[in-house]
Amino acid sequence: MRHARKPLTLVERAARLRRRSWACSALSAALVLTLVACRGGGSGDGATAPSTPSPAAAAKPDLYDLLEMDFKTPAAVVTNERHTGPFAAGDALTMGAVLKPLTPGPVKEIRLDTTHKIIEIAPGVMFSAWTFGDTVPGPVVRARVGDRIKFTMSNRSDEPVPGLRMTAAPMMHSMDFHSAMVSPQDKYRSIAPGQTIAFEFTLNYPGVFMYHCGTPMVLEHIASGMYGMMIVEPRAGYPTKVDREYAVTQSEFYTRPDPRKSKVNGQILHVLDNDRLRAKAPTYTVFNGRHNGMVDKPLDAKPGERVRLFVMNVGPSNTSSFHVVGTIFDRVWVDGNPDNQFRGMQTVLLGSSSGAIVEFIIPEAGSYVMVDHHFANASQGAVGLIAAGGKPEGGAPEHHNIPAPGSPTDPQAVQGKLAFESKCLACHSVGGGDKLGPDVLGTTKRHDAAWLTRWLKAPEQMLQTDATAKALLDKWKLPMPNQGLSDEEIKQYLAYFKWADQNLQPQAKAPPQPAAPPVAASQARKP
Repeated sequence: MRHARKPLTLVERAARLRRRSWACSALSAALVLTLVACRGGGSGDGATAPSTPSPAAAAKPDLYDLLEMDFKTPAAVVTNERHTGPFAAGDALTMGAVLKPLTPGPVKEIRLDTTHKIIEIAPGVMFSAWTFGDTVPGPVVRARVGDRIKFTMSNRSDEPVPGLRMTAAPMMHSMDFHSAMVSPQDKYRSIAPGQTIAFEFTLNYPGVFMYHCGTPMVLEHIASGMYGMMIVEPRAGYPTKVDREYAVTQSEFYTRPDPRKSKVNGQILHVLDNDRLRAKAPTYTVFNGRHNGMVDKPLDAKPGERVRLFVMNVGPSNTSSFHVVGTIFDRVWVDGNPDNQFRGMQTVLLGSSSGAIVEFIIPEAGSYVMVDHHFANASQGAVGLIAAGGKPEGGAPEHHNIPAPGSPTDPQAVQGKLAFESKCLACHSVGGGDKLGPDVLGTTKRHDAAWLTRWLKAPEQMLQTDATAKALLDKWKLPMPNQGLSDEEIKQYLAYFKWADQNLQPQAKAPPQPAAPPVAASQARKP
């Protein structure tokens, strides 16, 4: 009676195929040597024996040899011991965009505790976030293929954190490393507030990987700030040398004012907007956790230097088209693996949880704009600068959604500024001179609040009856469209215009533009 054979695992099948391959190589080598001998090769008759490497020498090393990978990990350990030290710890962690060098040890011990806290995602915009390591995004983890990661996480979502106190209720959290090959049911289990989980794994593939909370609903946990980047270098390192290395993480925030009208230090508290979240309609799309944060704090470089960016789009839902204005990506390694190489690319398309390494030369002095070329995303804050000894001039910065300098702190003015920068910069400036429409700096001095409110509320009616509105149309030839602004949105615009008139000085003095031919009303401009 024949017994059914136990199915072989993938690794066992790979080992069997490898043994067969070696046997075939050895047999082929023996046949070649026999043939040479029969022909008299090497006997002085002019015949030359072909070079026949040994089977081992003939086989090209496989960087992804399954027999060289480590799939054995001990079971995760969950305890009720609460960690009370720093929320993030480990030599392999980097806080911020400027990356630390790879540490040499083969074992990387890292701790990323979860917290609930309030963060500022735009000037004056306070958001109730959930974090890894008490930051959004979480710290960057840097390691290499073959390294052992020993990870520990305490759920501290029920603790008040330094500075601003948390507002969201404590809840279950977990950790999902895209760089790991482990049982999700064991390693990525959710733990309750006050519990600690520890597990380990070996890194088998190079890349730029996402990590995030995997507790249902995953969408809400990622959108609340629970994500980060892990860089896994190849065993032999990267094939190029660079002068600068930076990490850029793109993400989306979906916010609304707290229905309870809570305030933090006088600022309106914002919370997760689940309706916008499911509609994939973010209020902010940002680099490294902050609206235009990398404009306020540019990355440094010098002309002639080679820059390497580790880029990750964590989503959670939208796509990124990453671009650096003024240069071309000499090399792009999709998902951060040098085997996935493209040359001479203008943009890199990144879906949610997709990463890449891009390298480029800074050709000359200037300010190089990093931007999501889905400009709707850029208008929401996905903009940054690489400062290489130059200053933005003229209209170029506005063309790439870089705002005018200075920021208000009043919540209504902040919202008005963000709305203006997302909808109006293509045709207006604040102190930068006239463009397709007038420079709005000084508009609260030229018109009173009642007139501006009527103009923003129903411009088509004003154009029929108001002499000032008719004069604007005669001058600019572009009728003002009705954008369906709410009363609250109009108040925000007026608050920003008033703040600008009190705090900003003209940056440029440009004469009015020549009259343009009539265009569709959808392209019309504000005063």
